[in-house]
Amino acid sequence: MKKITSFFIILFLIVLIPIRTYSAEILQIKNSSNILVGDQNRDLSIKLFCVDINDLEDQEIAIDLLKREFPRGSKVKIKPMGFKENILVARVFNISETKEMSELLISKDLTKETCQN
Repeated sequence: MKKITSFFIILFLIVLIPIRTYSAEILQIKNSSNILVGDQNRDLSIKLFCVDINDLEDQEIAIDLLKREFPRGSKVKIKPMGFKENILVARVFNISETKEMSELLISKDLTKETCQN
């Protein structure tokens, strides 16, 4: 009888008490193609996938756009695409995957898509 009661108590606790998970969040937007993300105990520098903005005016507009759409502390999902010069190259989505940083810049004609998915 004790085993059955213990089983139901454990099952009850697993179902009703969710496990806390942590996701990455934006710590800093360094420039138009590099961001800093972190979780509870580490941070990571990321280069945005397929972003290359050369014009200084466009870079300022891109930084303002990214800061407005992805403010500091916003939760993000990271899809790694590879490494370049020991920096992670990735696609960065908001937590609901409705916006992606590279696609946002391409849609505003601030950069051209130069890579294949």
